Amino acid sequence: MDQPGAYELFRQGTELLEAGDHHAATVPLARARELAPDKDSVREAYGRALFLAQRFSEAAAEFEAVVEHAPTNDYALFCLGRCLQQLGQHAEALHPLVLAANLQPDRADYAKYRDQARRRAA
Repeated sequence: MDQPGAYELFRQGTELLEAGDHHAATVPLARARELAPDKDSVREAYGRALFLAQRFSEAAAEFEAVVEHAPTNDYALFCLGRCLQQLGQHAEALHPLVLAANLQPDRADYAKYRDQARRRAA
């Protein structure tokens, strides 16, 4: 019996994620990340699952890896900032949230959390 490949695991994980089963989604997405550690889409989906499962420190590491590889990925910057906020690191969250909001000025959610980080970091 063949082991599922990274793409199949990614699809399984994203289906679970979309169905709202965040904890279960982390399992196939973690395996997909092991098989394809350089795929930003896999790491981003795994980070989302971790975030929604309230595993903020692990999620931050995934989004940080995406941002390292793709520094203008506004969504990964936003998610990194949100993870840091959830960890109570508001000053550290400000930089990625500012970058995300600057990259996508029409995104009200980006501006909302950027402004929240500014207030809490002050």
